[in-house]
Amino acid sequence: MDVETLIADLVGGNLVVLLLAAFVILCVLLGVRIVPQAEKHVVERFGRLRAVLGPGINFIVPFLDRVAHKVSILERQLPTASQDAITADNVLVEVETSVFYRILEPEKTVYRIRDVDAAIATTVAGIVRAEIGKMELDEVQSNRAALIATIKSNVEDAVDNWGIEVTRAEILDVNLDQQTRDAMLQQLNAERARRAQVTEAEGRKRAVELSADADLYAAEQTAKARRISAEAEAYATQVVAEAIAKNGLEAAQYQVALKQVEALVALGNGDGKQTIVLPSNALDAFADAFTLLTGRKP
Repeated sequence: MDVETLIADLVGGNLVVLLLAAFVILCVLLGVRIVPQAEKHVVERFGRLRAVLGPGINFIVPFLDRVAHKVSILERQLPTASQDAITADNVLVEVETSVFYRILEPEKTVYRIRDVDAAIATTVAGIVRAEIGKMELDEVQSNRAALIATIKSNVEDAVDNWGIEVTRAEILDVNLDQQTRDAMLQQLNAERARRAQVTEAEGRKRAVELSADADLYAAEQTAKARRISAEAEAYATQVVAEAIAKNGLEAAQYQVALKQVEALVALGNGDGKQTIVLPSNALDAFADAFTLLTGRKP
């Protein structure tokens, strides 16, 4: 064997080894798939779904399996969409909506729907029109949270077969045409004027009620004072009557004489203190009172 033949054999053997090594490396490269955390890979074998690879290291059969789709599972936001809708009271409104979603089952998303964003946007528009058509304008404005919850639930049911989860649906704004706005402004001003009139009327009514309550309270207090005075007079009369019943006519005469003396004292304490006016029988009144008090004549 000459040198050339030996070199040829060595070169041929090394080439085979190199080719074999290259084949092994290629199989490793094709068979090992590292999937990022935010993705899922859809694997096909001869054009048919084979598996869905999750995050981490995965192995597939080289030359038979291939990664046909790389799907992000991050939450996505659809572009803000505007659609016209007519409320139950025939008011045309323009509704701006925004939807957030994420893909949970990529095998359904890639094989059942071609343009998922457009499909979701169309579904949301139809549901928004249907739901707003069931409500009046005031309900749309005041029950926005309930409307959003209903839209989200209906969208979730509609896209369930697409392997999608709707995480949030928002109604950003409800716009009205200028004529409707002017009519609503007039209605609002009229309502404010009506409330002001009602408040003023209620204030006047309350003032009348308070005045009547004050008059009633004053009347009750006056009646109460008169009743107390009458009770005092009745008590005094009862005392006198009892004294007369016990002591006879002398007690009555004593009370009369005592009243005469009290009247003279009051007259003496008046403004005309320098002049004392005595009735003709004043001395007799003092004498009668002294006789009745002591039981003997002065």
